[in-house]
Amino acid sequence: MDAIARNLAVVDAHIRDEARDPSLVMDLYTDDIVLEMPTRGLTLTSKPAIEANYRAMFGAIAEVEIAPGTRFATEDHVVDDCTVRFRLVGEGMANAPLPVGSRVELRLLHLFAMRDGRIARETVYEGWRRIG
Repeated sequence: MDAIARNLAVVDAHIRDEARDPSLVMDLYTDDIVLEMPTRGLTLTSKPAIEANYRAMFGAIAEVEIAPGTRFATEDHVVDDCTVRFRLVGEGMANAPLPVGSRVELRLLHLFAMRDGRIARETVYEGWRRIG
């Protein structure tokens, strides 16, 4: 498998499995992973911190609908754009700009920096909009 196809497969597995079981995606990260969500002021620098964040975050949302957008890759980056709709049902979404109970449309732009077939840096840009 060439580097671009491998990078796309890794990101596909990450997007598919992160909400289902965050432990499944930890091996997709390099040991020096950095996950940054600048919209909410979060920077996480360890697999345990990222897994705990995912568990809290996905536990705080319900009624999830994902509309895929564009995804493309180079030998060292993957860009993924999608829209997610959900209801915020708990406090686990750190620094969420909307209150619990809100129906949310979240535009997500992921920029993945890849190294040797793993995610070395994940930057997630979020556009939040209350829809109910």
